[in-house]
Amino acid sequence: MSDYESVSASEVLKWAIGKFGKAFGIATSFQKEGMVILDVASRISSEVRVFTLDTGRLPEQTYGMMEAVRERYGITVEVVTPKSDEVEAMVNAYGPNLFYNSLENRQMCCEVRKVRPLARKLVEFEAWATGLRREQSESRSGLGRVERVDGRIKINPLVDWTNDEVETYTLKHRVPVHPLYAQGYASIGCAPCTRGVGPDEDVRAGRWWWEQNASKECGIHITADGLVSRVHPARH
Repeated sequence: MSDYESVSASEVLKWAIGKFGKAFGIATSFQKEGMVILDVASRISSEVRVFTLDTGRLPEQTYGMMEAVRERYGITVEVVTPKSDEVEAMVNAYGPNLFYNSLENRQMCCEVRKVRPLARKLVEFEAWATGLRREQSESRSGLGRVERVDGRIKINPLVDWTNDEVETYTLKHRVPVHPLYAQGYASIGCAPCTRGVGPDEDVRAGRWWWEQNASKECGIHITADGLVSRVHPARH
């Protein structure tokens, strides 16, 4: 497969599942994009691996989505958690809601609760899929469908999908939807760091809304300065 940009989400997932098997996983926080990818992949293989980051600060509704995935698809979501000693040291030093105090503290919290746990989990995989789309933000506009990041293949099956296409697929296939969307959320993360947005607000406006002139990224996909981290086109 030489021209990844020309293939469909289903085709690139079929390729990844066939090539990497159990060394391929889907990362999801149960937002609409991740659920669409999960639904597409489940039609290709009933044994696809799915994992999520449980930061310890997730909304209760997100845990309900884990059960919804189990009931609908028969998939047990692999839950990845931060190291308890790292969280304990951070909270003891800076307080439980340190992220409100400064950008540096927020980035530290994301590092401990999300970035490091993901890095540890990815050791199990040769390739992984995310729900990133170019339309979501300016910092994501240059993403490719298949990339090489830190020696691992990162697949963004819906990278060129519009929001309307995500909605259409979700409705057509009756994909489970996170309940917080009904409360005005457009992007869903940790409970203290996410809120609903107004009709005229940017999709990412509900993430870390108290920060001014800061990248609306946690560091998992994009660095704090808004740059794609160590990405090169993948060729397999």
